[in-house]
Amino acid sequence: MHIVIPARFASTRLPGKPLADVAGKSLLQRVYDCARASGAKRIVIATDELRIRDVALSFGAEVVMTDAAHRSGTDRIAEVVQRLALAPDETVVNLQGDEPLMPPALIRQVAETLASHPDAALATACHAINDDAEFTNPNVVKVVTDSRGYALYFSRAPIPWPRERMASKAPGRMRAWRHIGLYAYRAGFVARFAQWPACALEETEQLEQLRALWHGERIAVCESVALPGAGVDTPEDLERVRAHFARG
Repeated sequence: MHIVIPARFASTRLPGKPLADVAGKSLLQRVYDCARASGAKRIVIATDELRIRDVALSFGAEVVMTDAAHRSGTDRIAEVVQRLALAPDETVVNLQGDEPLMPPALIRQVAETLASHPDAALATACHAINDDAEFTNPNVVKVVTDSRGYALYFSRAPIPWPRERMASKAPGRMRAWRHIGLYAYRAGFVARFAQWPACALEETEQLEQLRALWHGERIAVCESVALPGAGVDTPEDLERVRAHFARG
C-alpha cells in the first residue's frame, strides 16, 4: 500500500499545525512515524506549502507539491496519484496530517479490508457506540452497513434510530457504529472521484464519502482492531497530544 498524508498550513482554529512541536518532533513527523510503522510500501506527504515541504524533507520524507486550489484532501491525493502514475488497482491510504495517534495496525487493517473486497472502491473503519451522548452528537459521524459489511449510509444524525429504546429511555445496547475517518482507496477510483462534483447528500451532511455512494461505488467497512486517539483540531487538542508523547 501507498500512504498519502495531505498537509495544509492554513487552519481556521490552529494555523500551521503540521509544524507544531510535539515533544521534540513536528506534528507532521509524528503522523509520518505512524505511517512508517504500518509497513507501507511508500509514504508521500502532499502539500502546497514550502515550509511544510522543507520540514518533511528534513526528516527524510518524500514530498509532492500540489495545487493550492484543492478543496479537500481527497482532491490533493488525486493529484498525487496522477503525478506518481500509480496503477488503477494500487491501494492508497489517506492518512490525515493531524492524526498522530492513528494506530499502525488500523492503517494496515483498512488496506487489507480493501484488498479482501475486490468489488469495493474504497474501505474504511468503524467502532461501536456505547452511550447516548456520542450517538446524538452531530460531530460524531455514524455509519450503517449491510449484512456483508458494505456501507449503506453515513450521517451526522443518530442512525439507525432505536425507536422503542429511545421512546422508553430504557437501557440497552446501542447497536450503532461510529465512523473512523481513515480511508483506503483504489488509485483508479480516486481519479474518478476527483472529477465528480459534490452531490446533494454530501453538501447536506458535509460528508465527502457520500459522493461515492451517490455514484454507486461500494465502501467496505471493518470494525477497528484498535481505536485511534483524537486528532488535532484546536490548541487544546495540541496540548493533549503533547502531554501524551511527553509521557512516552
